[in-house]
Amino acid sequence: MRGVAGIQISRRAVMAAAVGTWLANGRAQPAGPRRLDVHHHFASPRYKMMLAEAKRQGWDTFQPYDPKQDIEAMDKGGVATALLSVSTPGLWAGDEFTADRDRAVALARDMNEYGARLVRDYRGRFGLFAALPLPDIDASLKEIRYSFDTLKADGVGLLTSYGNHWLGERVFEPVFEELNRRGAIVYVHPTDAPCCHSLANANPATFEWLADTARAIMSMIAGTPGAVSGRGNAEQSPATRYANCKFIWSHAGGALIGAASRVVGAVSEKDLSGTPPVNSRLYHIRRFFYDTAGSANPILMQGIAKLAGTSQIVFGTDYPFGNGAAIAEGMQAVGFTDAQLRAIERNNALRILPRYNQPA
Repeated sequence: MRGVAGIQISRRAVMAAAVGTWLANGRAQPAGPRRLDVHHHFASPRYKMMLAEAKRQGWDTFQPYDPKQDIEAMDKGGVATALLSVSTPGLWAGDEFTADRDRAVALARDMNEYGARLVRDYRGRFGLFAALPLPDIDASLKEIRYSFDTLKADGVGLLTSYGNHWLGERVFEPVFEELNRRGAIVYVHPTDAPCCHSLANANPATFEWLADTARAIMSMIAGTPGAVSGRGNAEQSPATRYANCKFIWSHAGGALIGAASRVVGAVSEKDLSGTPPVNSRLYHIRRFFYDTAGSANPILMQGIAKLAGTSQIVFGTDYPFGNGAAIAEGMQAVGFTDAQLRAIERNNALRILPRYNQPA
């Protein structure tokens, strides 16, 4: 994590504190691994070298990764299958997205092939959200074809922003059009954009990553203010144009709950109890999915349940910075029923990951 005023606060500590505050007492966990973890990070040997450079540039990230240790942690946390994805800072060691283009493109292929190998070697234990070398559009389109057609990836893993551009912007349209054509799962992990490093002397994981998630969601459901289509009509939101994509947002949507009335619009009891108009902001918010990583507390969980419904909450750990046991224990204290918790731990995700619909 980037330090501020000479102070280094690890991402691991921030997330662990967020979960640990809300640990429940005395409720038994289901026997045997059954959970589907949609927020789970890994690193190939080549990617570890890039992370070492990123660490020298101020990113607090992980380097050690061993799949056998990962499996052990999954077993201890009751996780049957983990969907592997790249964490922040993604495939680029810094904010310059041109000088390291060739390396980023090569890293995407290396990570995706390594992830696919783990899926094969540990059958049933891992899935793959493929990395894309955004903001390079052409290289990303090529990687989509290879990842889905050859490696049989479950979806893609993206960051909330690249440079000072968020996912709903037109610059990314060719990539999302292809993902939409394929009906892809789009898992989104936060970062802090160049505009917003160390704002207010705060560690990015404390606030900015959460804010960047809300910005990315806003960019998807709102589009460009005042924009019109070629036919002179109000432009459809990106979420409407990419209706076949299944979005998963990290950390319960980040700052979405606090900014709901500004991002989503009307959120009165009447609005929340009814059926939102098709393709409205609230409609898309209620079709998106939100993971539990770093968010297993009653404030966030009750908020996102009220806004989107418990059916849209999926289990995520943020491994290796979080673990299944702590998240599951925290979720016992958020006020959900046993049936709702079972759905969050596995069944909600199965609606978009049916290939894992087998006895756990």
